[in-house]
Amino acid sequence: MRRPSSAGRPSSTGGHAPRPRAEQAEQLGFEGMPERLFVCTPSKLGAYADCPRRYRYSYVDRPAPPKGPPWAHNSLGASVHNALRSWYALAPERRRPEALTGLLRGTWVREGYRDDEQERAAYRRALGWLEAYVETLEPDTEPLGVERVVAVKTAVLAFNGRADRIDSRPGPDGPELVIVDYKTGRTGLDSDDARGSQALALYAYAAERTFRRPCRRVELHHLPTGTVAAHEHTVESLARQLSRAEETAHDIMAAEKAIADGADPDDAFPTDPSPRCGWCDYRRTCPAGSQTPGKDPWAAVEQPAEGTPAQG
Repeated sequence: MRRPSSAGRPSSTGGHAPRPRAEQAEQLGFEGMPERLFVCTPSKLGAYADCPRRYRYSYVDRPAPPKGPPWAHNSLGASVHNALRSWYALAPERRRPEALTGLLRGTWVREGYRDDEQERAAYRRALGWLEAYVETLEPDTEPLGVERVVAVKTAVLAFNGRADRIDSRPGPDGPELVIVDYKTGRTGLDSDDARGSQALALYAYAAERTFRRPCRRVELHHLPTGTVAAHEHTVESLARQLSRAEETAHDIMAAEKAIADGADPDDAFPTDPSPRCGWCDYRRTCPAGSQTPGKDPWAAVEQPAEGTPAQG
């Protein structure tokens, strides 16, 4: 088996090998001490689930390989999210549709667009989405949290994440929490997408423990179509999503330990080639990904559809 390359040198299959763990301060272990928790966010877990090699490039290799150019769909999603955050920062009497032009302009992210014409068209489209969306909101209703960080520890995870919005709504036995996630990307989102989202489930699990109120409902608010895809979790379904996250964490920690023990980083974090490779930030570095035709940075803004990356 080929030995891992030394820190800072590209491996023979692309990217950079992680610094040997021997260079890092080693924590002494004592019998009976609990295992270290895996610190994670939804994006960190999702990166490994999508492709272990992408996870390695993002979170393990130091220095990290260079990323490709910024994506216009990320800029568009961030702009809309930021405008909605600013909307809720206004006093209730100022939450009127005419305020949106200034809010979106003040938070607009310009990176990744093909040209000024495409950027202007995206801005007008985003403003239309926002104007239609705020018409569905009650200006005087204050969410429990906007861009709110929630965190929780389990026997395996130290999880934290930033929920777009956390609502408090009446339930049969008192106030209940609802996780709201804004989406600006592909069409066709339905209740299966809400049910299958590990990120939303982990937000709900953490929010329930942070605020000590039930949190079982999760919603995807798709601004381009004005639709809401929702799912009502149970204690059991949240536990299953949590178990999946812990299994992913165990796999990641085992791969990192294998590298520390001398395994080839490319074997510890293999590639998982798929159509997603065309959208990967590290496509040019990854030998497998580089075999997939790359997408233009503005492609998902031109024609969002099935197979395009999530926006927001």
